[in-house]
Amino acid sequence: MPTTAAEIYDLPVTALDGTTRTLAEYRGKVLLVVNVASRCGFTPQYAGLEALYREYKDRGLVVLGFPCNQFLSQEPGTEADIRQFCSTKYDVTFPVFAKVDVNGPNAHPLYRHLKAARRGFLWTRSIKWNFAKFLVSRAGEVVGRYSALTPPRRLRRRIEELLGEPGA
Repeated sequence: MPTTAAEIYDLPVTALDGTTRTLAEYRGKVLLVVNVASRCGFTPQYAGLEALYREYKDRGLVVLGFPCNQFLSQEPGTEADIRQFCSTKYDVTFPVFAKVDVNGPNAHPLYRHLKAARRGFLWTRSIKWNFAKFLVSRAGEVVGRYSALTPPRRLRRRIEELLGEPGA
């Protein structure tokens, strides 16, 4: 488990194509990390996430999607299915990774780190549903946690604060 904020960048992640890398390529960026699913009532949030990414990516925002099948099996597809769904249904251009567990003994190290850094409602650690969102500052500090009930557009002001002035 990472002990400092910056160590989030050392965590291994697996891309949809099966390659493993770390989050180091996103060092210095503002990250919006979201557990996503293709068959969830909140799935239309993909459109809002993509809109945020397109609007702010040139200023340093990266949306990172982590498919999860832990909530009523709402992400049953293969990595190829997920890639096709994201591309054809929502024209997703932000990075989407291989499926992960966000809770339980097999929770991905990234999600163990995120949950330890920012507790949820009533100080719980567990993720309650798909489309939970974590904001990470340019320094790697987890600065916000939002439930699926928070639409992506409601994060705009906080994202702008973290990004600073244009060109910063």
